[in-house]
Amino acid sequence: MASTGVEIEVLASRVWVDRRTVFVELTDGRQLGFPADRFDRLSQASDEQLQKVSLRLNGYALRWEELDEDITVRGIFEGRFQRALPVAA
Repeated sequence: MASTGVEIEVLASRVWVDRRTVFVELTDGRQLGFPADRFDRLSQASDEQLQKVSLRLNGYALRWEELDEDITVRGIFEGRFQRALPVAA
């Protein structure tokens, strides 16, 4: 498939956490989810701390103020995580 060189804008319209999984709804309606354990600071956070996530920069980033953690929506979309998925037993 040929690349057009045009970068798509990836923005979030909503973010929430359910059972240690962070979900993001993109402005085009798609939803993405990832385990909090894929990021160092989030893996150490309590369930209560994880719930305190907000959208920043007009939907470009997720922010956990109490944890001093910022994650870009584009990074999530592109699968750039700090930690690998755990190997199934």
